[in-house]
Amino acid sequence: MTTSNTSTSTTPPTPQPSGRRTTAPDPGRGNGRSDSTAADALLWIELLLRQFPELLVELAPSYRSPSALRATPAGSGPAPAGPTRAEREEALRAEQAHGLTPSGSRTSPVRLHISDAVRDITDGVIELDEAVHDRLRMPRPRREQVSGRLLRVAGLLDRAAADDVLLEHIRDEARRMARRCTRALGGAEPVVRVGGRCHWCDSVSLRAFPARRAVLCVNPACRCTDPACDCRTDPAHRHAWGEGAWARLAAESGGDLAELTGATADTARREGGR
Repeated sequence: MTTSNTSTSTTPPTPQPSGRRTTAPDPGRGNGRSDSTAADALLWIELLLRQFPELLVELAPSYRSPSALRATPAGSGPAPAGPTRAEREEALRAEQAHGLTPSGSRTSPVRLHISDAVRDITDGVIELDEAVHDRLRMPRPRREQVSGRLLRVAGLLDRAAADDVLLEHIRDEARRMARRCTRALGGAEPVVRVGGRCHWCDSVSLRAFPARRAVLCVNPACRCTDPACDCRTDPAHRHAWGEGAWARLAAESGGDLAELTGATADTARREGGR
């Protein structure tokens, strides 16, 4: 998603202070599709701005820093030394391989899924910031924290609105990182109830999963007539209809295709309002 990096004298806009809502692109500019994409991109960025600090809090250790001074009662012996680097590395290897936590005094358990999410989102925001500047033929962006880079990208949405490919890339990347952040924080996947009845079990059990762009029957007793289907052998199996099957599903279930399509729209407005 990069082009030749031709620098100009254009200066990137100064990031707004954290806490201020970035202004969405002017609806009078561009077409309706780009306006909608830009608005959704902005909402995903704002969601990520709210959640990423929570992810850093989850990553922060719950114990005092080894470099912090500890009070030692008068007359007592020296405080026990903390684990050595070799001991910490050995504990990490044991935890990664077997999920074992060594006994005795040690630091808090390493939360690898949190640290992986922080690293992925940080790298993704840096790459997105640089890609946007490169595509807009602006100078390479200066170093900044994740929040500052996100605000800088949000401030360029108005200029990016003239490039549909760039605008969709910003929205898709912001959505991917916001979802990664939500999952790491233990957030549940959004589910939307849709009208109609499952034509296999005749239950009003159809649910849209926007993140998957799919509709599922959530009735655990649902069984179909296909002998090759896993529902006969796997109690956890759920019948799913992808985007290409929604028109047929609406006709067979007695539902509304427009309602079904709207329920499966993966929007930041729905995600942020939960």
